[in-house]
Amino acid sequence: MTDILFGQSYYLRFDPKLYEAMMPYPPLGTLFAASFMREQGYKVALFDAMLAESEQEWAAALDKFQPKYAVIYEDNFNYLSKMCLLNMRTAAFTMTGMAKSRGIPVIICGSDATDHYPAYLDKNADYVIRGEGEYTLNELLAFLTGKSTTQPQNIPGLAFYDENKKLVVTPPRQVMKEPDALPFPAWDLVDVPRYKNLWLERHGYYSVNMVTTRGCPYKCNWCAKPIWGQRYNVRSPQNVVAEMQWLKEHLHPDHIWFADDILGLKPGWVQEFAACVERSGLKIPFKCLSRADLLLVDDTIEAMKHAGAEIIWMGAESGSQKILDAMDKGTTVEQIYEATRKLKKIGIRVGFFLQFGYPGENREDIQKTIQMVRDLMPDDIGISVSYPLPGTKFYESVKADLTVTNWKDSADLAMLFKGPYPTQFYRQLHTVVHKDYRSRKTWQALKRGAVKPWRRHDARQLAAMLYHRLTLPAAQAQLDRLAQLPHRPTQMIINEHPS
Repeated sequence: MTDILFGQSYYLRFDPKLYEAMMPYPPLGTLFAASFMREQGYKVALFDAMLAESEQEWAAALDKFQPKYAVIYEDNFNYLSKMCLLNMRTAAFTMTGMAKSRGIPVIICGSDATDHYPAYLDKNADYVIRGEGEYTLNELLAFLTGKSTTQPQNIPGLAFYDENKKLVVTPPRQVMKEPDALPFPAWDLVDVPRYKNLWLERHGYYSVNMVTTRGCPYKCNWCAKPIWGQRYNVRSPQNVVAEMQWLKEHLHPDHIWFADDILGLKPGWVQEFAACVERSGLKIPFKCLSRADLLLVDDTIEAMKHAGAEIIWMGAESGSQKILDAMDKGTTVEQIYEATRKLKKIGIRVGFFLQFGYPGENREDIQKTIQMVRDLMPDDIGISVSYPLPGTKFYESVKADLTVTNWKDSADLAMLFKGPYPTQFYRQLHTVVHKDYRSRKTWQALKRGAVKPWRRHDARQLAAMLYHRLTLPAAQAQLDRLAQLPHRPTQMIINEHPS
């Protein structure tokens, strides 16, 4: 009998936009927890929802492994877990019910459960781990299996109902300060050939995920941090390169996605990492997320290049300084321009995350963002709208006007509060910005000679460019009409509130 069946509730199948993109990564946070608990002497198994068709596959895994405990441990390195999509919350509730119907105790850990633990307990979870989970899970299972006499009410980081149905919430657990002490993720539990075949079929290369940090110290007032708060801890470059070596020897990836909130938070870390990579002779192309201001410190961009950076995504958010300041972003539009140009000059591609709909944003601010994209022409863009999540100053300022609290899936783009314009406007804005950007990008590639009309793929690209340019005026006119709809936006006032 298996001691612990680990699972998570992010089903790629339930997120149509990302299912279509088909760039799947195993649940890294879950793999860390499984590896850690195996090191404590437990027999573990994994149910990987990422590639599952439905919760019925979880039921089959419960029957196959017959675990003593079911642990739904979300991948807290996946930003979509922080968004707490309704499809995935519903899946977690269903999975809990399936385990409970088989008499299996259920423990849940994740961002959504940390924020909404009563909802999960009311759906028959036995325990919810609030915050970082490995040590709390170990102490809880030590009690449940008779290895320890420490009662749950004395274990930090838990929420549960006691025998009198009274809610017990223990004090928060301090986050671990030495992530190097953790074993590498339990990749042996993953169906690696299936992932690899999907990547090769759809993209022509195989990418795996890693993390070098836990947490983020920056104070963007819309960014939820239910697991690590404002704290962050960093693995040593030597430890990260050792894991890269293991991955290269056992999985043979062509590419790495560093899923950190921000890669290279600690001063000098990127430079030391690059030196370790070069000494090892191991350079694997990677993508990561960074900030414009951090990239401009000393020789960080050059070090990123030496380490193997292929594309760096920046949380640019807006081309309006007024909006960046309102977000407490701590960066400037000038830094975005400078960092982008330096990255391109050295041969590193650039992606922009853009956010529309922040309170106070007007058409002039939106136009500044569009103009920034036109001026800099990043290699890719991702567009979202401001999304209030519990624990943030932003959420506290707009919660009285929340109409719904979560998106159904990642393509929803619904304004959860009364933003500057209604939801229809932002969905149309998404269309307009993409039409403008995609057509300009293809036109520039054509002028450079990078697009050859006689090649089938390029011919389709040119046809898409023409379609986007021809339909853009009508799309823009529709956007202008939607901007005139009657609407009373939320008047956001930020009060002092811990984020």
